Amino acid sequence: MVVPPAGALCALLCALCALLPRAAPALAPAPAAFDRLYQGAVSLRREQLYAFNYSCRPGQVDAVRVYVKSDSEDLQYPVLFVVRQQKGVLSWQVPLIFRGLYQRTYNYQEVSRTLCPTEPAPDTGPLEQVIFVDVASMAPSPIKYELLVTRVKNFQLMTDKAFNFTASPSQPQYFLYKFPQDVDSVIIKVVSETIYPCSVVSVQDIVCPVYDLDHNVEFNGVYQSMTKQAAITIQKKDFTGEQFFVVFVIKPEDYACGGSVPSTIQDKGNHTWNLQRTKHLQVTIVPSIPESVYVQAMLFSFLSFLSFYMGALMVACMHYVRARRKMSAERYSPDDGSRTMAASRPITAGTPEGSSYGAIDESSSSGGRQMSSPEHGLRRGSDTDSSVEEESDFDTMPEIESDKNVIRTKMFLYLSDLSRKDRRIVSKKYKIYFWNIITIAVFYALPVVQLVITYQTVVNVTGNQDICYYNFLCAHPLGVLSAFNNVLSNMGHVLLGFLFLLIVLHRDILHRHTMEAKDACTLEYGIPKHFGLFYAMGIALMMEGVLSACYHVCPNYSNFQFDTSFMYMIAGLCMLKLYQARHPDINASAYSAYASFAVVICLAVLGVVFGKNNMWFWAIFSIIHVFASLALSTQIYYMGRFKIDFGIFRRAAMVLYTDCIQQCSRPMYMDRMVLLVAGNLVNWSFAIFGLVYRPRDFASYLLGIFICNLLLYLAFYIIMKLRSSEKLLPIPLFCIVATAIVWGAALYFFFQNLSSWEETPAESREKNRPCALLGFFDDHDIWHFLSAAALFFSFLVLLTLDDDLDTVRRDQIPVF
Repeated sequence: MVVPPAGALCALLCALCALLPRAAPALAPAPAAFDRLYQGAVSLRREQLYAFNYSCRPGQVDAVRVYVKSDSEDLQYPVLFVVRQQKGVLSWQVPLIFRGLYQRTYNYQEVSRTLCPTEPAPDTGPLEQVIFVDVASMAPSPIKYELLVTRVKNFQLMTDKAFNFTASPSQPQYFLYKFPQDVDSVIIKVVSETIYPCSVVSVQDIVCPVYDLDHNVEFNGVYQSMTKQAAITIQKKDFTGEQFFVVFVIKPEDYACGGSVPSTIQDKGNHTWNLQRTKHLQVTIVPSIPESVYVQAMLFSFLSFLSFYMGALMVACMHYVRARRKMSAERYSPDDGSRTMAASRPITAGTPEGSSYGAIDESSSSGGRQMSSPEHGLRRGSDTDSSVEEESDFDTMPEIESDKNVIRTKMFLYLSDLSRKDRRIVSKKYKIYFWNIITIAVFYALPVVQLVITYQTVVNVTGNQDICYYNFLCAHPLGVLSAFNNVLSNMGHVLLGFLFLLIVLHRDILHRHTMEAKDACTLEYGIPKHFGLFYAMGIALMMEGVLSACYHVCPNYSNFQFDTSFMYMIAGLCMLKLYQARHPDINASAYSAYASFAVVICLAVLGVVFGKNNMWFWAIFSIIHVFASLALSTQIYYMGRFKIDFGIFRRAAMVLYTDCIQQCSRPMYMDRMVLLVAGNLVNWSFAIFGLVYRPRDFASYLLGIFICNLLLYLAFYIIMKLRSSEKLLPIPLFCIVATAIVWGAALYFFFQNLSSWEETPAESREKNRPCALLGFFDDHDIWHFLSAAALFFSFLVLLTLDDDLDTVRRDQIPVF
């Protein structure tokens, strides 16, 4: 074996070492100072490392901000910046790229970022900190850059002190806020004088890294989009450290706030280089309301509506005392037998010309009331029955007394003509309204409650406050609810609806007692008392409060129909009740009425989903609206004797041709014709308005149709009542005046738009305003209070409007 010489062995080892990869020499950091601008160039073979040293003291939070710039527009070889701290690494490139709508890219050559601060523990004393900034690039040729590192002044926001600053998409800002010892909740208010550029305000826990870029700001915390103002309510209990970051991010595009794509410069590579997009902002953090204000607001709500109960109790006591005095007076007054005779004799109806029709006799074997001829009753001016019967006293056409087609087409109709059916059967018919609306309410409300709970859970978990359209300047959270005040203000509908049910129940019980006593005034005088529709109206008012509260848990465009569904039903039930007063036998059944309401609610949902600038939908809806108005008008004009089927319009055209064109005769029922012509003009005007302007809020548009028709019919009813020499007693007159005043005040607050789901969340927040009542309720909450009272007074108007007719015979009460 030949041993190589030592020199050859060394040469071989050196050759092998030369073949092995060499470790790059460690880059020595260059000491750097704050507030000094550094310029240099980097490439594939050259990089630069800077070291910044500073010390932190306990109780003092220091934040460092790094500003970089590069003139290079080459996206293939960007300049890379890596910042290393004690507990984190932050990196980005220049040009900085953001992606917008339709994959459009926006590039920025100036970037400024705030590093996540570290606060030393109180027991460690001053802490020395070192920050390394590494600048590199893979470009084959040198690329110039600029670097400036500064310590942020006023990094911690103070309570009740406004702070102004500027931000841009590539230069976001965030600040620290610590809760004072005596503050449990604060409101972060942010304002800007300019609408655009669109921005995002985020509240994040003290966690590094901070999500302060457009593509990650929604990853953590609570956030809102913003144009001119934003407000976020924060509670101390949600942050274990009792402090948080307020982050401000400017979006590269404005479409999220309702704007268009910004003006840009585009290069040959389809890359967009943004012009200046800076936004000047002012942030102020103020303490929220204390718990005592919550208690005061709840007490105010309960006591306000408790006063209605006290007022109703006082009126009931007054009526009771008056009735007792009347009974005492009748007990000690001489009885001439007139009451007994009035109870025993039938009612004889007469037309203004003196002809007799419409008399009713309780001795009918059919269980109902049967029309009788005048000789069966007492003759006027005589004390005894006539023993002489002449042939002229008998009606030679007996069908006139039984055929409803003959009765309902007479020139002059009286209530006795349209209250011929058995009272018990008619009462059961109207009680179906009550039982059906309870069933509808249960099946409608349960999924609504489940849905809004899901909405609120999503808001609380994701922190996305753009889902719900609150008035954020007056949104007071309680528990899981983000705006408890909007929910609390709906209690008025529930409490007043229940009070109305108690009032109706009281009247119902009194009516039953008088019916059991066979009182003549109850059996043969006044408007027939059927309380089923009144009970249904009370339930509808209570459900309006429940569903409105559900809607305001998270108001947005997809659940607005919850707030209006029972408003349609309330308006419809009120119109049915008005019609029932003078037409008890021919009013719509509960099944057909609720089926019609179901169609209306379906149209409301379709309008919300498809009605936005959809010409076909509005054309179809307008046609349905006009034809429905004509069909209903025909049914009302002919008192239900004009059969509604596919031939109704052909028959209506024949009647119009015969009466109006061929003979030019005067309408047989002039009053009804005036009402129906006015009603059709109103409805056709609504149809034309919707077809031309196509309002975005279809649900409110549809509700306006119902309300206008109800007001028109109520005005017609009161005018005809006064024309017929009927009276308005003090209580209904007071209710009418109170209804007008309260509705006027309520509508004033309703039109104080504090938010709008027809716009983007950021645009909606431009309408937000501070609280207007007790520092807890806003204008919309006042609308809830006043509208509940207005609806209650409106129901009382319908309940008491015809109380003056309780002593008037039904054959003397005109039908209109």
